[in-house]
Amino acid sequence: MKRALGPALKTLALRIPAVLAMPALTIPALAIPALLSAGTMRAADAPVVVTSIKPIHSLVSAIMQGVGEPELIVDGAASPHTYNMKPSNARALQEAKVVFWVGPGLEAFLQKPLEALGTNASIAELDNAPGLVKLPFREGGAFEPHDDGDEHEEADATHGAEADHDHEHGTFDTHLWLDPMNAKAMAAMITTTLVAADPANALTYQGNAKALDDKLDALDKEIAAAVAPVKDKPFIVFHDAYQYFEHRYAIRVAGSITVSPETIPGAERVSQIHRKVGELGATCVFAEPQFEPRLIDVVIEGTRAKSGVLDPEAATLKAGPDLYFTLMRGIADSMKDCLSSA
Repeated sequence: MKRALGPALKTLALRIPAVLAMPALTIPALAIPALLSAGTMRAADAPVVVTSIKPIHSLVSAIMQGVGEPELIVDGAASPHTYNMKPSNARALQEAKVVFWVGPGLEAFLQKPLEALGTNASIAELDNAPGLVKLPFREGGAFEPHDDGDEHEEADATHGAEADHDHEHGTFDTHLWLDPMNAKAMAAMITTTLVAADPANALTYQGNAKALDDKLDALDKEIAAAVAPVKDKPFIVFHDAYQYFEHRYAIRVAGSITVSPETIPGAERVSQIHRKVGELGATCVFAEPQFEPRLIDVVIEGTRAKSGVLDPEAATLKAGPDLYFTLMRGIADSMKDCLSSA
């Protein structure tokens, strides 16, 4: 015998067909595609931006936050000094609306591809940024140490004096980003270029640029304080990539193993640097992650110098908006740690 349904169950039974007949969502079906496209609209509207090397990519990423993410050509542990273009790089250049690079003095491999493939893009050569300090190449690897009278304030004053000097390509050191004040000058050019190419997102670019500018000022003070206790201790670097860092913070680089990282030094050159380490009493000799570390062991053999690692092109760092700050702090920390313990 079937039991009678209680009043509550009868009510539920009567309502079930009505509930089942209701639409699964209260959002009108026609609105769904619009909502889905709204979530991706910002990314779709962002211009295709291509950058050459990690430090530049980092600055561009910081300014583009909230709009899109730039593409990077020289990724991973690769170096712009020895890089070979990939098919994916060529495709990126073909699709780009904006391309940022330092210039032919650093990324020589990009010069012809940009001429051939970047015809539809706005190409920003950041070594032309207004306000940059450009330091001439030093011809000899075992160069003389700086005058001890170079102070941090003097580096500030020199920015204005040197910024307007007209340098031809190939006559100045292209590791421009290793001075936060140069990074600020490049960030200003990056912002102007992005605003011109994508005026719809101008306010976002300009707001991000202001925040980046403030962070770079704070970083500059932080690094100056970090390296101050060891700035008078001489050291040797693998190649002469640190002139801007040295100039900004009045530190004492005694020489480099090689002037150009594309050319491995011969036995005579290594012997010369070995003698230089002993003569100067250099406390540290710094390798770089992309290049032959055994050379450092030969240079310091029989001396009291220690070895360390500097990474001027961020070969070991993950690309992104914070990379520039990690890079600069890493150089300062490596110098401080090796020199203070020597």
